[in-house]
Amino acid sequence: MTGDWKAKTQMTEPMSTTRRPRNHAIRWYRLVSWLFAREAVREAVLTRVHLNASPEMVWNHIMLYEEVPGQPPFLLRALLPHPVRTEGDKTRVGAMVRCAYREGHLVKRIASVEPPHVLQFEVVEQRLGIEGCTLTLGGSYQIYPYKDATDVLLTTNYRAYLRPRFLWRPLEALLVSQLHNHILDGVRRAILLTNRGVLAAVAESPRRSALLQRVLGG
Repeated sequence: MTGDWKAKTQMTEPMSTTRRPRNHAIRWYRLVSWLFAREAVREAVLTRVHLNASPEMVWNHIMLYEEVPGQPPFLLRALLPHPVRTEGDKTRVGAMVRCAYREGHLVKRIASVEPPHVLQFEVVEQRLGIEGCTLTLGGSYQIYPYKDATDVLLTTNYRAYLRPRFLWRPLEALLVSQLHNHILDGVRRAILLTNRGVLAAVAESPRRSALLQRVLGG
């Protein structure tokens, strides 16, 4: 079912390995593929999230985050591999980024970088054990200022094999949107931690100044 997928990649730097999908998961995906897979169609899922931060701050956290914190939703954990970290440089067009999943990985090639508004990527390698059901093609982050905050539109483009589409498309959209929200929740948490750190530093600054004045006899 996946003979049309010819993407290859050469890694310029060694990257850590991840566990392969469990045998029972592989058997499940293969059974679903055998029963329902047909000629592939292209699909896309878009998720919009509002973040209380500037576009520049959101951009920096998207570009710099490595670990994906938090527990994924149950349905996502039960039915799909989920990401745990990324490795690689997202700031340069043509750079390779490896996304490690709970079991397996994706390798992305950065296709477009327009700070602080657009990050686009292509998937050149997928090893998640679900290749007979879906293949990820690429996606993008689009960042828009909205009043004093930011909207982020995360898009995933993929090739879907499972039929009938009226049955499988809603489930795929639900799972991909949960994956998107899991990733963007990690960005939101990082922003909250940064903001709390700044507020704590600001609150501490007057106390330190007063203490220094007392020590110096001011």
